[in-house]
Formats: sequence, C-alpha cells, structure tokens
Amino acid sequence: MNFPRFGARNQPQNRNRLELDLTDVVVYAIGDVHGCHSELVSLERKIVADAAARPGQKLIVMLGDYINRGPDSARVLDHLLAPPPEGFYRICLCGNHEVQLLDYLDGNSPRDNWLGAGARTTLFSYGVDIEYLRRLYGDGDRLDAHIRSAIPPEHVAFMRGLPIMAFSRRFAFVHAGIRPGVPLLEQDDLDLLYIREPFFEGAGRLDRWVVHGHTPVESPLMQGRRLAIDTGAYKTGRLSAVRIAGKGGKFLQS
Repeated sequence: MNFPRFGARNQPQNRNRLELDLTDVVVYAIGDVHGCHSELVSLERKIVADAAARPGQKLIVMLGDYINRGPDSARVLDHLLAPPPEGFYRICLCGNHEVQLLDYLDGNSPRDNWLGAGARTTLFSYGVDIEYLRRLYGDGDRLDAHIRSAIPPEHVAFMRGLPIMAFSRRFAFVHAGIRPGVPLLEQDDLDLLYIREPFFEGAGRLDRWVVHGHTPVESPLMQGRRLAIDTGAYKTGRLSAVRIAGKGGKFLQS
C-alpha cells in the first residue's frame, strides 16, 4: 500500500517540515507520551478499533516528547521504531525532550540540565542508575561516557531524524505550536518546540487548525484554531488522541 502524497521540504539548518495531502485520509494525532508505553499501546488499540469502520487511508501523527518523566522511554522508542498497526502509516514529530537529550549527548547542554527535565526515569529505562554510577565513577567524563554508551545508536538516529512539523491545507501538526503571522515554512524550530503564550494569545488569528502537545491540559482543549491534546499521561495515566476525518473529529484516550 503506497502513500505517495507525503512529501518533505528541507529547510537549511532546520528539521524537516512535511507537507501532506490529507484527502480521504483519517488522521489520529497522539499527544505527549513521556515514557508511558502501556498507555500508548492501549490508545493504539482503541485507535485501531475506531478506524475499522472508517474508509480511507489511516495515519497516526505522534506529536513528540516520547521520553523522560514516565517509566518506559526505551520501550516507547522501540515501539515507534517498529511498524505501525496494520493498515496504518505513522509520522513521528520531534519534541523538545528529544532535542534536550541530543543536546546533552552532543556536549551542548550540561548533564544536570537534562536530568532536571525528567531524564532519570529515561536512564532507568536503559538500565542506568545515575546515583550508583556517580558513586562508582564520580561526576565527570567517565559518567557521561557510560550514559552515552547506554543509549542504543538506533534510538539516537531515530531522534536525530525526526521532522518538526507536518501540515496540510487545513491543519498543522506540531509539538508546541506556531508563531502567529509567520509562514509555516519560516517558523523557527525553537518556537515549534517551546512556544506557549504568543501562540495561545494568537489562537484566534491562525489560518488553519494547529494540533499540538507540550502544554498539559486536563482534557483536550479547543481555543480559537488550536487544539491541545497533551493530557499529562505520565501524571494522569491519560494519553489522548484526536481523530480528524473530513470536517469531523473525535477524542480518544488510553
């Protein structure tokens, strides 16, 4: 089964933006997973059941932040590296937590900054006890070398290759949001990964629906033309998705 209408546009020094033709495509966007593997599997089962009665091609769009905070970051990445559910395509977008890990691995960010973002649970998921290693190796280069060696190269390559946005004529899918008034292909990566208030304040001026995570909400939230679906799975046990088909939509939760 081919899906030839997906295309990529490379931006200099930026992650890829993917332009989509969503004609006759049923899209399921999933919010921030944050190491919650069991919730992701449960939600995917509900998506498969929901999609069974709907015609057209099926696409899952993951909105980033697959790691940190929750207990099973390594398993989540393994899951996303495996084929999607039968009959589905899947696009995984980049979140700020993936970039923070890469910044640490590349020596561009201090270890403690990364650990402060909830990375201890990520290390545990790779079998690494940071406090034990500190007693064993101290707090210097040997500790960093051990941490870097514990993360599989295929996980690192997956995170390096993640696009930062997928968009169609009516929708944009992104981790944090967009800066209102800036064309999509000119959006700054940092805004796409981290923006909050300027995006929220300009939600009524957007030229298309923007589906995003990053900022946890108690339940999926529509404001202006933004749709927030990060329901804090690592704290609440509720991983959320939205189904988009034609002009209709439906929320699903794990």
